Amino acid sequence: MPPIPDPASAALASVPATTPGGERRVAAIDIGTNSIHLLVAAIDPALGSFSVVVAEKSTTRLGERDPETGDLTPEAIERAFLTLRHCRDLATSHGVEQIVTAATSAVREAPNGRSFLQGLQDQLGLAVDLVSGPEEARLIYLGVLSGLSFGDQPYFILDIGGGSTELVLADGRDARALTSTRIGAVRLQREFCREDPLTPARRGFLEAYIQGAMDPAVAEVKRELRPGEKPVLVATSGTAMAMAALASAQDPNPPLKLDGYRLGRARLDEIVERLVAMTPDQRRALTAINERRAEIIVPGALILQTTMEILQVRELVVCERALREGLIVDWMLRNGLLVDRFTFQSTIRRRTVLHLARTYGVDTDRAARVASHALSLYDQTRGLLHDDDGEGRALLWAAAQLHACGKHVNIAAYHKHTWYLIRHGELLGYSETEHLMVAAIARYHRRSLPKKRHESWQLIEAGQHRHTVFTMALLLRLAAALDRRPAPGIAAITVSADTDRALQPRGFTIGLQAGPPAVGEPPLDLSLEEWSLRSCADLVLEATGLRLTVRQASP
Repeated sequence: MPPIPDPASAALASVPATTPGGERRVAAIDIGTNSIHLLVAAIDPALGSFSVVVAEKSTTRLGERDPETGDLTPEAIERAFLTLRHCRDLATSHGVEQIVTAATSAVREAPNGRSFLQGLQDQLGLAVDLVSGPEEARLIYLGVLSGLSFGDQPYFILDIGGGSTELVLADGRDARALTSTRIGAVRLQREFCREDPLTPARRGFLEAYIQGAMDPAVAEVKRELRPGEKPVLVATSGTAMAMAALASAQDPNPPLKLDGYRLGRARLDEIVERLVAMTPDQRRALTAINERRAEIIVPGALILQTTMEILQVRELVVCERALREGLIVDWMLRNGLLVDRFTFQSTIRRRTVLHLARTYGVDTDRAARVASHALSLYDQTRGLLHDDDGEGRALLWAAAQLHACGKHVNIAAYHKHTWYLIRHGELLGYSETEHLMVAAIARYHRRSLPKKRHESWQLIEAGQHRHTVFTMALLLRLAAALDRRPAPGIAAITVSADTDRALQPRGFTIGLQAGPPAVGEPPLDLSLEEWSLRSCADLVLEATGLRLTVRQASP
């Protein structure tokens, strides 16, 4: 009997490739051992970037296979079909031009895995790639590459899934080693954790089993290390996110997002000991993780703990992006929207800032001029207004590009709205601390100086980081004061120190040079910008003890 045509499949074939604004939408579905993940991405072809429109997860437990035959069970297949039909319909409703789908360890190991995929093709119109372990590791690498700024630092990437664990050694140029090991949270729960809580003997056996399984993968990635390299460990997916959620719930100021969260080995060990001693009901009562994760968190946590020990790393960094984002990056590469993954990595911070600016309707031409003025002031006032080592310059640029995004909400007190939007927006490649600093620099570009009662100031905990925010916000304030008209007017800015007889700075002068006038027009008068800068003088004096003078160069 031929397959029954599905109306949603026909609808998918008819959607346009691009939206009126040039945006392209693609969906990715990750069919994992424990869960099925859907992601709908809005791709900006001009920037070569994407943002997440929809992200959904359903726990389907395909890994709960028949203990005798190893087949996917009818119950698991039914759960998966219901979830995938929903995912397909939801993706179609968002006007995606394609759904890219990958199935991982549970399906690739099951004897009936290929017939399951054929059923998805026939009944739902979903063409699913059955990816190998190394290919799964490659896609995870691409996903992490899209969300983390590698720089020159090598990274271990660890993804603990339901049925397999991927370990990658990578840097900003390439993935040097891609490994996949057949241990996962669901698999170990099913095979080794019939007693819960684990007895000490059973736990010792399980840890020895994990070490024996992971040793070859660790040896492979370590062979690719160069002399003196000490990679950072990046952990992705459910187990890592759950452990970070449990840890951050105890923090004085829990982060809004776990992306970039750092978890030390000592603290991880404490959490593992607590989880191993709990009954299943006690773990389910933990508010930081859901009930289904609570069932498999112990074997997953032991994989994480044991692998950290073998790798001899003392800390991990959580990355929220993984295989499903990797599917989007891979699609972009295959469709010519990215020249190569290296360019994608090297410009990640720039692209994510510009993408967020576009999202909130920022006038990008004016923002770019403010950023240019801010960087010019930064370069000319080193040793006068700041002693920054370069970190603040990058944060200043980002804050300048986004400083006006609060106007998207309301022009009144827009600097406060700006802080909120940046704080809750997605800035890929920035740590949680850097993200907070960018938001705070933009927040303090106008009105009052930072105050202890401000939440935006309280969240910047380190004194050095507060100093950077304070000085960079002052520079942004001066640069934004020069943005007084829609059209460009200033050709150049000069800064000179005013010193006393002992050559100690008592103030500084900012000189403004107007751009050439249009044909037949009189020379541009910068009195508006001059007045705006002078209005900052009292606050500059309060903040630095230096007197600000402004002069306009003769045309």
